[in-house]
Amino acid sequence: MTTSVALIPGDGIGVEVMAAARSVLRSLERVAGERFEFTELDWSCQRYLERGSMMPEDGLEVLRGHDAILLGAVGWPGVPDHVSLWGLLIPIRRAFGQYVNLRPVRALDGVTGPLRPDLAAGVDLLIVRENSEGEYSEVGGRFGAGTPHEQAVQQAIFTRTGVERIARFAAQEAMSRRGLVTAATKSNGIVHTMPFWDEVVAETLSGLPVQLRLEHIDALAAKLVMVPSSFDVVLGSNLFGDILSDLAAGVCGSIGIAPSANLDPTGTNPSMFEPVHGSAPDIAGQGLANPVGMLWSVVMMLDHLGMKEASAVLMGAVESSLRDPATRTPDVGGTASTGEVTDAVVAALDTKGVRR
Repeated sequence: MTTSVALIPGDGIGVEVMAAARSVLRSLERVAGERFEFTELDWSCQRYLERGSMMPEDGLEVLRGHDAILLGAVGWPGVPDHVSLWGLLIPIRRAFGQYVNLRPVRALDGVTGPLRPDLAAGVDLLIVRENSEGEYSEVGGRFGAGTPHEQAVQQAIFTRTGVERIARFAAQEAMSRRGLVTAATKSNGIVHTMPFWDEVVAETLSGLPVQLRLEHIDALAAKLVMVPSSFDVVLGSNLFGDILSDLAAGVCGSIGIAPSANLDPTGTNPSMFEPVHGSAPDIAGQGLANPVGMLWSVVMMLDHLGMKEASAVLMGAVESSLRDPATRTPDVGGTASTGEVTDAVVAALDTKGVRR
């Protein structure tokens, strides 16, 4: 069987880390017997500047026929971030029912973060972010533009269906781990949506074999720095999950190694996989981009598609590259270029292979 993957390199270092993903997937064809068919799409801020849109009108239909989507990064000077986000990522997430944003965070051998070693030891948590509603709603607007009385209104939308399904997904993940779900809230200050979130999360997890802990977002952010190893599955709304995942990645050493998955758990539509880092225009084209976030995202894609052995072997190869400064990029204390890290991972794959 051939797996069809849509590749959207995007902007900046997204192009460089996508090249790494392509090389690794081709290597997996040799060593794991998998078959991949790629459709590379030039959807980016450059396209927006040239043609007035991030993707063509039929872009979603183009993607619909694929088994998965790999995204590099989007964003470039001269194009406002809300234009690139709402012109590409959010339409894909919502059209394909990708209501789960999954972001694993682990302390990896060879990667030294800003925390004392005793605090960072054993960090292995999973951030489950609601990906389709919450604070990232389209409801609102600006009024009186350009006047002294200009106003901006942004409406957060939380539905019972949306909260129930993301809470249930988080509980299912926790049941295969340590059984602890920590839900981020701010119900002491946000008086309507957050108490609703708390109530629905508690109702959904009631009777399930998991422990639920509610934490105010400000205190939770502090605890993720002070005692990160105490967390298992962290559940957050769209905004809170977004912020916490970048914080947790920084705690573990670099946002450059952080992966993510935008999942349609029903399997009806293709899911999308992307590194958490942005397009990083300041280092684009210099060979400094860390490909690990993208390669770990590929691991998540393989796992989602049922290629468990290939997923495990690739993760092992990525981990081995991080143990040696000669095969780590500078953001994690190494001396290697993007291409050299990629070559090291490919070499490890060719050595290990997958038992057939």
